[in-house]
Amino acid sequence: MSEVKQQIESLGLLPVLRADSVKQALALVEALYAGGIYIIEVTMTVPGAIDVLKQLKANYGSKLLLGSGTVTTAAQAQATIEAGAEFVLSPSLHLDVIAKTKKLGKVSVPGALTPTEVITAWNAGADYVKVFPCSAVGGAPYLKGLRAPFPFLKLIPTGGVNQKTAPDFIKAGAKALGVGADLVNPQAIIDGKPEIITANAKAYLEIIKATRAAAL
Repeated sequence: MSEVKQQIESLGLLPVLRADSVKQALALVEALYAGGIYIIEVTMTVPGAIDVLKQLKANYGSKLLLGSGTVTTAAQAQATIEAGAEFVLSPSLHLDVIAKTKKLGKVSVPGALTPTEVITAWNAGADYVKVFPCSAVGGAPYLKGLRAPFPFLKLIPTGGVNQKTAPDFIKAGAKALGVGADLVNPQAIIDGKPEIITANAKAYLEIIKATRAAAL
């Protein structure tokens, strides 16, 4: 589990995979991987999400760190872990999901927004807390505000993270960034232009690297 957390923090990026089909999902991941991204969150909203996880595990093996997203029940957590997920994310706080994930020895990333929810998630055993929807309540300044009384928290902002806001979130103390359609863009696959996704992946990684280096 410590190796999974090290990979998440090292890359600093959790691409949120939403797609209309298994085929589209696999194409999106291929484009991201070509851009240097070796971590992916497969959301339960993807049709056949469990099959996507299994297929990605078969295709990439240990070269791709898989997580499941939009997990709201303990049963979903178990099913996705059995399909290959090493970390489990939720958009909201579900104590049973945290408990099941930890019992199975995987990394737990529940969603929370208010200070009470965030600290409740952390005290329940979360490895990270996904602050969602972060931009709706102030973005990076809100993240910084949360860390003032709780400097020990490991936070992953999601919602409103893009190439323009990414540096501010990193400066505010984000351990990683949850990024959706701004990076994992199904339209690029539909248009037959996966290279757009690959280029954006490289751009995000460069932004994270440069921002972290400047902070040293």
